[in-house]
Amino acid sequence: MARYGFVFNVERCNGCFSCFLACKDEHTGNCHCPTCAATTECINLKRIDEVQYGSDDKVKVDYMHYVCQQCADPACMKKFPNEIYKRDDGIVIIDPEKAKGKKEIVDACPYNAIVWNPEAQLPQKCTMCAHMLDAGETVTRCSEVCPNAALLFGDLDDPNSEISKYVAEHKDELEKLHPEFGTGPAHWYRHIPKPFICGEVVCKDTDECCKGAKVTLTCDECGTARTTETDFLGDFEFRGLPTNKPFTVKIEADGYKPCELKARTKASVNLGEIFIEKA
Repeated sequence: MARYGFVFNVERCNGCFSCFLACKDEHTGNCHCPTCAATTECINLKRIDEVQYGSDDKVKVDYMHYVCQQCADPACMKKFPNEIYKRDDGIVIIDPEKAKGKKEIVDACPYNAIVWNPEAQLPQKCTMCAHMLDAGETVTRCSEVCPNAALLFGDLDDPNSEISKYVAEHKDELEKLHPEFGTGPAHWYRHIPKPFICGEVVCKDTDECCKGAKVTLTCDECGTARTTETDFLGDFEFRGLPTNKPFTVKIEADGYKPCELKARTKASVNLGEIFIEKA
């Protein structure tokens, strides 16, 4: 039996909202019972948030996708076992008949993925287009319209599926959303927005950008180190760092004195221009 899930590659999403609009088109005014009743114009079964981080001239913009996580151990189903059930393919369904009038179901999801439809008097959420899968389709409406392959859908238990191969290839870069909730979310995220440390290395004697300088970033708590080199503009950057951790940045360049700086990732850190002196 299949076990369906998504991979959201945040770095590839350009915020075109094609998936969001396709989802609305599929569900607004269209009844797909028994898996999902028709939604209305004000109901969004998925949410895309623009995330801005950084400072000054080093600002990044990413787009985070939020939908029902199709959990292995759904918190919502634990609280409402009569109104919510889990299919053999892993899709969690809110029964449109049994859940009618029960607004309290909205608060049962720790991911805030359930919305209230006041017109239908129903709690509703993403069903991964279960009605399409039941009709023999192999994609969801959102995944089939993404122009940048930022959204992958498929059978996570099939080692030959595109999504399983992707997960295997990028395992070290993939994360689950809020694993601390203990619900076993099905979906994977790649490149979730996290703090970064960056700067620009300048040779003090010439006032020119220092290309090819070695930059080492070391976590002061665990000792883990990463290295990179400055580009032709003297810029360097370390992405995907843990929040609120102390780091040491060491800069080394031929003919110049080593330089060390401290930074803490309460947010992204732009060290600005860093002038290194002749040895």
